[in-house]
Amino acid sequence: MRSHLLNDTTAERYRRTVTDGVERVAAKLAATDRPFTGVTVDDLAPAIDAIDLDRPLLDTDAVLDELEDVYLRDAIYFHHPRYLAHLNCPVVIPAVLGEAILSAVNSSLDTWDQSAGGTLIERKLIDWTTARIGLGPNADGVFTSGGTQSNLQALLLAREEAKTDSLAKLRIFASEVSHFSVKKSAKLLGLAPDSVVSVPVDHDKRMQTVALAHELERCKAAGLVPMAVVATGGTTDFGSIDPLPEIAELCAQYGTWMHVDAAYGCGLLASVKYRGRIDGIERADSVTVDYHKSFFQPVSSSAVLVRDASTLRHATYHAEYLNPRRMVQERIPNQVDKSLQTTRRFDALKLWVTLRTMGADGIGQLFDEVCDLAVEGWKLLAADPRFDVVVEPSLSTLVFRYIPAAVTDPAEIDRANLYARKALFASGDAVVAGTKVAGRHYLKFTLLNPETTAEDIAVVLDLIAGHAEQYLGESLDRAS
Repeated sequence: MRSHLLNDTTAERYRRTVTDGVERVAAKLAATDRPFTGVTVDDLAPAIDAIDLDRPLLDTDAVLDELEDVYLRDAIYFHHPRYLAHLNCPVVIPAVLGEAILSAVNSSLDTWDQSAGGTLIERKLIDWTTARIGLGPNADGVFTSGGTQSNLQALLLAREEAKTDSLAKLRIFASEVSHFSVKKSAKLLGLAPDSVVSVPVDHDKRMQTVALAHELERCKAAGLVPMAVVATGGTTDFGSIDPLPEIAELCAQYGTWMHVDAAYGCGLLASVKYRGRIDGIERADSVTVDYHKSFFQPVSSSAVLVRDASTLRHATYHAEYLNPRRMVQERIPNQVDKSLQTTRRFDALKLWVTLRTMGADGIGQLFDEVCDLAVEGWKLLAADPRFDVVVEPSLSTLVFRYIPAAVTDPAEIDRANLYARKALFASGDAVVAGTKVAGRHYLKFTLLNPETTAEDIAVVLDLIAGHAEQYLGESLDRAS
């Protein structure tokens, strides 16, 4: 079994095996003509359940053949231009190369003696990102597993910086369309059930600063402590960007930590055309970025950035076997001193290889293309009497709803939209997401693929309308 270990004696086997796998995936990508096969859980589960993991196949080709049947054939392919659902981007080839390298070398980014150059590369990328944001010379940060972890760590720092000994008094302010991880983080941090104050949004789904000011004042008058304001730089449902400069002013006035969740909108940091849409982010105390959303990186690749590096001390613990205190005096850089994780992948390498190959402008141009596409899609929807579109896009998300001409019952329209989404997914012709707006069911395009065209959007809209009309026709037949 030692022949399976990757080392100097098995380098050639490694080359052949990985090449075989890459060729399988490349062939699958080249032949994929729709984002999904439409397979159901009931179809696929028996095949996986039947596999006996205690009886290995002992042959890589056989394993790849089996993998074709249980995964590759029915995977949902984000690279396809009619995958329009969630915040999943197609990935750039340099990042995939970085993924292959980091997996093989298998550095762990917790301590210098496990990563060396990897530590310095990650730190360089953190510095690059904080400079793009404009956080100043004392900024720092660390890579994380994703936006949820980044938000959790940012709010942990905010909690520790708050001037109170009573967790029950702490309050977090976030818009009513902010990410669910804000409430999840509050629970994990031991805050009160009512600690997250939901601030209303305007017509464009941006936090209302007048309402925020009112809530902050109410908090202060009640003897509570405004721990943090979470402004969103690209909401999950709408791509809306909160008014960051105005929020920064209020945070300064009330002495409140300002966190910007830019997990989605961080692509604007590289944008050639739209960087101004995220102005004000430079005044944040902490920022979440997800490179695996709008920098076209494989999952996972995220970071939490802070204005004041010293605040990261709230995540620091020392273990003699790992990062003893003496290493600080010896100026040995251990990333575990900043992180909620211990063992941690060298995910920064993917972004490094991407930037060294494409440059920031190359990434930004791709993100600009999907933002431009969203404008085209919005115009199509706004001009189409079959659909109601919610807001003009700030990034690359469109939320809309099929509205039949002959049906006025909102519940029946809800059911038609739900049916259309499910039927479209079952067909495999396209994948779209769904959400609720004012209690009603809507559909959602999240456009992160520069290969998607306005024609793709038009075709998918026709498919949605067709499925909805089929449902309504069958519903009328059942009622008669």
